[in-house]
Amino acid sequence: MESAEREGRKDEKVDGVVYSMSPAPNYRHSIINNNINTIIKQGLKNSLCLVFMENLEYKYHPDINDDYFCPDIMIVCGRKELKGGAYSGVPKFIAETLSPSTAKRDKTIKKDAYEKAGIEEYWIVAPNGILEIYYLVDGKYVLEQNYILQADQEEADYNADITIALRAFPNITMTLKDVFENVD
Repeated sequence: MESAEREGRKDEKVDGVVYSMSPAPNYRHSIINNNINTIIKQGLKNSLCLVFMENLEYKYHPDINDDYFCPDIMIVCGRKELKGGAYSGVPKFIAETLSPSTAKRDKTIKKDAYEKAGIEEYWIVAPNGILEIYYLVDGKYVLEQNYILQADQEEADYNADITIALRAFPNITMTLKDVFENVD
């Protein structure tokens, strides 16, 4: 299916099979993506890199086939690999926010494809306050950080103010509270 035919619909193609991303995930998914995207966008000012949210196909092995994902958040720095509504380079960062219809794919197929593509940092965010951060180490993803948001300051394991920096962009920082702001 050509991009023009798919306009207005969101889908992904894996091993030649097109998966519809409809219905749209709930509002918490969008709030989280917007929170992360806004912080990254501010941090990338005066940079050649760009951040995309939910609207750019990532052709993760264009030399083999035309499969693609549509990551929730993606930082790209190779502008020559941007063509139309797709990117075929190696993103510096990808975040996927889990929804019931995509959680399994985000944690397995996508994670494996992103690892093979050489994406150095991958976040899996769950709307219930869980954040997993994977870094590429010797060609394999290693779970470096695993947070469960505890926003109650009265609790001993309060962690909402923990600061997280993007590996490739250490000037871009956010707290767990920032990631999950307004997600009730």
